Amino acid sequence: MKYSNATNYALHTMVYLIHLPQGNTVGVQELAKIQKLSPTYLSKILTKLTKAGLIESTPGVKGGYKISRFQNEVSFFDVIKAIEGDTNLFDCSIHHEGCLIEETMQQAEENMKKELQSKLLIDIVKKAEAERSVETNQ
Repeated sequence: MKYSNATNYALHTMVYLIHLPQGNTVGVQELAKIQKLSPTYLSKILTKLTKAGLIESTPGVKGGYKISRFQNEVSFFDVIKAIEGDTNLFDCSIHHEGCLIEETMQQAEENMKKELQSKLLIDIVKKAEAERSVETNQ
């Protein structure tokens, strides 16, 4: 199983936005430069994150993007769902009632979904900050 590159960039973008001081915004150009992406490609990702209600856009010269929810509410699954959608990863090609393969795959997907819902992006930010703090104190 593999998530798209867009999901990878969306997760990194969200971690960066969560790390910003509350109320600050960052423009698409700066976000694209940080990740070495084209602003056009990143804009498509940002649009999906905005539609999902994870971030908000502020227009204008000093505008940009910021987190629209409480930082401690954004899970990995929220971001993945915004980019990839909420469809099953596995679809049984032989449609018959009581497919044991499909049942097993759906249970595995449900377990993964629960795990990703329990993992918050703020925890990654806190871990990175703690590691930086240790490095600067050495």
